[in-house]
Amino acid sequence: MSLSTPSLSTERLLLRPVADTDADALFALHSDAHVLRYWDSPPWTEPQRAQRFIAASRQLAADGSGVRVVVDRADDGAFLGWCVLSRWTPAYRSAALGYCFTQAGWGHGYATEAAKALLQWGFDSLDLNRVQAETDTRNTASARVLEKLGFVREGTLREDCVVDGDVSDSRVYGLLRREWNAS
Repeated sequence: MSLSTPSLSTERLLLRPVADTDADALFALHSDAHVLRYWDSPPWTEPQRAQRFIAASRQLAADGSGVRVVVDRADDGAFLGWCVLSRWTPAYRSAALGYCFTQAGWGHGYATEAAKALLQWGFDSLDLNRVQAETDTRNTASARVLEKLGFVREGTLREDCVVDGDVSDSRVYGLLRREWNAS
């Protein structure tokens, strides 16, 4: 079953399906070593990676396993990053949350605001019961985003990522429908 990628808006943001015109901004985001220092893969070095990312974003919805949206600032249309609900499993009513934002988007609450809108869509449209997220243990800013959204730290995946020889651990967070509804 395919999914329709939503277009959502918040007070300050527009969340929309990934478009071909996002290729340059996506490449700039994913080739920034500082942005990707806690990522599970090295920065992009080939601009063609952006086209493959766009195709993968569309395939996610086409095969019904999730949706990825670009996040733009509402007042000027500036590209800030993206948010995704992936690994949607209807039988378990579960999905995984992920996001990546430009340095210009850090420290303004945009990740929290965008993820909150996408989570609300997921709980309402996909009838989610559980959403999982993972973040590098060194990424305290991402952990704060998840905690502000009501996620609970559930454990640590030891040495689960090796990027360019750098071994790191990840924290696993979970958010249940009943916790979301209570917030």
